[in-house]
Amino acid sequence: MTYPTSNLTRMLDSRLPVIIGAGQVTFRALGLDDAREVTDLMAEAIGLAAIDAGLAAVPNPDALRVVSLLSWRYRDPARFVAQRLGLEPGECGLTTNGGNSPQTLVNITAGEIQRGELDLAILTGGEVFRTRMRARKAGMENDLGWPVVEESVNPDRVLGEDLVMNHPGETARGLYQPVQIYPMFETALRAAAGRGVAEHQEYISGLWSRFSAVAATNPHAWIQQPLTAEEIRTPGPANRMIGFPYPKLMNSNNDVDQAAALIVCSVAKAIELGVPRDRWIFVHAGSDCHEHAFISERWTFSDTPAIRRGAQTALGLAGVGIDDVGLVDLYSCFPSAVQLGAASIGLDIDRQLTRTGGLSFAGGPWNNYVMHSIATMVADLRANTGETGLIWANGGYATKHAFGVYSSEPPAGGFRHAYPQDEIDALPRRSLATPEEAAGAATIEAYSVMHDRDGSPETGLAACLLGDGRRAWGATAAGSGLAEAMVDGEWVGRPVTLDSAGLLTA
Repeated sequence: MTYPTSNLTRMLDSRLPVIIGAGQVTFRALGLDDAREVTDLMAEAIGLAAIDAGLAAVPNPDALRVVSLLSWRYRDPARFVAQRLGLEPGECGLTTNGGNSPQTLVNITAGEIQRGELDLAILTGGEVFRTRMRARKAGMENDLGWPVVEESVNPDRVLGEDLVMNHPGETARGLYQPVQIYPMFETALRAAAGRGVAEHQEYISGLWSRFSAVAATNPHAWIQQPLTAEEIRTPGPANRMIGFPYPKLMNSNNDVDQAAALIVCSVAKAIELGVPRDRWIFVHAGSDCHEHAFISERWTFSDTPAIRRGAQTALGLAGVGIDDVGLVDLYSCFPSAVQLGAASIGLDIDRQLTRTGGLSFAGGPWNNYVMHSIATMVADLRANTGETGLIWANGGYATKHAFGVYSSEPPAGGFRHAYPQDEIDALPRRSLATPEEAAGAATIEAYSVMHDRDGSPETGLAACLLGDGRRAWGATAAGSGLAEAMVDGEWVGRPVTLDSAGLLTA
């Protein structure tokens, strides 16, 4: 079908990148018999994106690019997706790991379209982690019938920045999981705000309750039930404490089977395909950057200067300020991420900061959540003609950041992108003392308490500052009673003693 094209559309820069289609799939298998392979979900999401664009079939892309996934090791998942759809893409790509990857992928692709290196690309990603974990629990992982891929199979291209994000001193202490580290950001934010523990739990559970209310209206959300702040902050059998101060409902929900896809092309290609003008969403600008890669070297746990600089860069390239942005989706794996992002970007914490409901409620399919937030933003911008949308994507421990600015209206100067890393690398950083060097007096600057499967305090973990400004890591010894004590009252600012093994006593 051919759609009429206005004179205004014909006057546009033919190389402007536009998203013409977006698709999302949320699949709830009843068991393992009806479970689906993740490339099947991705193929469905791509089909839905083509329908969303008004196309009769999925167009053959110059590039088919997949966000790196954890549910299964395909090595080159784009080839499996292409085979399912009968496509022959010029390039099969795969991103590096990180929740920033979907927005980074849009930034890379938009730049290549603007420069005339691509005409049309399909971006997709997905996870079936819920199915994988159910199969593992049943001892049936090897009975799923999913492909086993030889080591020689590789994508044509790997996209994105693959950072080493764990200092040897962190891994030696067993610090490598987001569920350990984001709670530390939370305790540092709480102390910086001067709130008591109970007061701050009310504050962040109120924030998360507002997110759950958005998810309740999102047809693609995993949890579509609005929850009260009290329900979210109160530990219980279905909401056990994981890493204090976060019960389960304040953690990213990776136990989902979801996929999403975007079709991105040039204005010229959109016209050639006959995609109606009211389906186009323009990618105005983007930026990518990262904090000091090791949390041990960051100056503070309560501020994220790379988010500030990255957002300023993307907004500046788009020729807008934060007050011009009507629609926002901030990465929301844990409440601390949203607070850090909002403060660094200059957003009021009480405004709507999610379009989907966030990773706890809409679903947190590992690296691919932001593909869902961009797909949702596309629909929201079509419904709010002329508004500007901002996406912040985050990977690691509030480490890797990607930003995108979108609108139904075209940018004045084409898509623009920048990587302001040199400015961020020049910012002050701390050095990490070895346990032997740190033995003696220290002060807690951030902490968490990890809980066991029964919800009982197990290990206290603390980032500590030494008298000379260096950072050191401390942990409680089993049976010392300190882990239990650290969930009672404020421990940021408390003097402690570290021994030469890094064990903490108060």
